Amino acid sequence: MSNVSLTSEKPKLSFWQIWNMSFGFLGIQFGFALQGGFMSRIFQTLGASKDEIPILWLAAPLTGLIVQPIIGYLSDRTWNPKLGRRRPYFLLGAILSSLALFFVPHSPALWIAAGLLWVLDASINISMEPFRALVADKLPDSQRSYGFVVQTLIIGIGTWIASNLPWMVTKLGASNEAPEGVLPDSVKIAFLIGSIVFLGSVLYTIFTTKEYPPEDLESFKKNNEDTKGFANSVKEIFGNIANMPKLMLKLGTVQFFSWFAFFTMWSFATPAITEHVFHTTDTTSAAYNTAANNVGSYMGTYGLVSMVYALLLAFISSRVKINRKYLHMFSLIVGGIGFLSIYYIQEPWMLHLSFAGVGIAWASILSMPYAMLSSGIDSKKMGVYMGIFNMFIVIPQIIAAIGGINVTYKLLFGEDVIYTLSLAGCSLIVAGLANFLVTDKKAIKD
Repeated sequence: MSNVSLTSEKPKLSFWQIWNMSFGFLGIQFGFALQGGFMSRIFQTLGASKDEIPILWLAAPLTGLIVQPIIGYLSDRTWNPKLGRRRPYFLLGAILSSLALFFVPHSPALWIAAGLLWVLDASINISMEPFRALVADKLPDSQRSYGFVVQTLIIGIGTWIASNLPWMVTKLGASNEAPEGVLPDSVKIAFLIGSIVFLGSVLYTIFTTKEYPPEDLESFKKNNEDTKGFANSVKEIFGNIANMPKLMLKLGTVQFFSWFAFFTMWSFATPAITEHVFHTTDTTSAAYNTAANNVGSYMGTYGLVSMVYALLLAFISSRVKINRKYLHMFSLIVGGIGFLSIYYIQEPWMLHLSFAGVGIAWASILSMPYAMLSSGIDSKKMGVYMGIFNMFIVIPQIIAAIGGINVTYKLLFGEDVIYTLSLAGCSLIVAGLANFLVTDKKAIKD
């Protein structure tokens, strides 16, 4: 057993050690990218109208709201001699996610697809939050930004590949057309590949990464026994929510507007772009399915750019101190401009430029807030605090899903569905400016 504990001074890790401990995020992002890029297409194919799409997405943030704090709390209190603290949750989530990914595109009815989205998102969350906490568990403060940026690099790779999978398998000969109410083979094969990659990448992290035990294992076990029970668990989780650090609340404002923007994109990018740029709405037509594949490719562009941007940030943050606050502000505003530009696009290839801006924001969203937060919270509660922090991700998505998108874009812009992406752009710029609220010097400076 390692003589390093969670509370002692941790040694610096090499790039490849950080890569191994974060590699499972490749599979997690395959799941998220396939979900984010193609669930609206699945819903439309199964008969959903454009206005119904956000409410069908409600399952995703609701499961995050419930699952993330609970999994974070449980993983803080877990120690298994073979799997450690976070890895048991990686494994459970990966198995469930892989099964859900396989079955989603085979849904025979809209309500089944919505239910499977619920299962898929809950399962992804079981794996994801412990991965965030693992970076803080394993790395000293001086490597936190670097660690989250490497994680973002892997996420970017996963986003780019997974978003392009239906297009790739179509090029390899899979059918991209199907009868009404049925998903084409290109989508089914893409989700099958995603299920295999999800489980395989998480297993790679489990086999290549060891965790540090609690400093006093006997005391750790005794404390868990003393506070055991459902009532105590609920009380402690709500107590942590009520007494969350001020830094978390300020960063939460930034997160709120950031994730409102991205949920809007995931919900409406396919119907908005296929209608506004490609002028097609018939889900049984070759034109629509080709356009929908192209939308996946454009969303893959934001994954590719986020990968390159994360690589750049990893290089910089490993050598010099960075100002996380202003870097995040800049990145979000660039992404907002990217969203706003989509309305004016006449040539489809130019959408790659718009989504490149979105990719810069995405890379920062997946790294800078977590790096800032982890510098200002109790390391012994890293899991539960990371789970609570994600309330600021799921609450804006819930608000968006129950009418926030439909009401706001029509009120501010007009009836055309393309205006949803204009709303996303405005929200991301507000998120960027909200960084002025963050004043904690330890969180700002790496």
